[in-house]
Amino acid sequence: MKKIIYLIGDATKPQAAGNKIIAHVCNDVGAWGKGFVLALSKMSPAPERDFRKWYSEREHNDFALGAVQFVTISSNIKVANMIGQHEIQTHKGVPPIRYEAVKTALETVGKKALAENASVHLPRIGCRQRGRRMDENRAAYPTAHLCFRCAGFCL
Repeated sequence: MKKIIYLIGDATKPQAAGNKIIAHVCNDVGAWGKGFVLALSKMSPAPERDFRKWYSEREHNDFALGAVQFVTISSNIKVANMIGQHEIQTHKGVPPIRYEAVKTALETVGKKALAENASVHLPRIGCRQRGRRMDENRAAYPTAHLCFRCAGFCL
């Protein structure tokens, strides 16, 4: 069984050889502009461009909680835009992250990683921006699920 490897560094610069998937959580309202996505946009315009198109055409595609869009940004790097957040604000104490949707999306990412012999890299899931504490109990759940499926995994 593969292990989750926690690395400190820039998830947009995966520290692995071979094929890589950079996975991250997106919202279901088409917003792109805070947090990790800013670093992705500096890396390549393709993930944002394709996400916005996917959202704008959502009535004719699979855009929904739990869905994943894979965007090729180089010969050995893909970005996985995972829809795992409902809206962008906490409502009545409920944060926007939807862990079941993240779990579903990570299953898709894991299958893709196995098929392409790719390692998976992502920022911590369930963290809020600006260095706030992560929800330790819930954040580990979806990432551990992926660990059983893919060839390599780095947070």
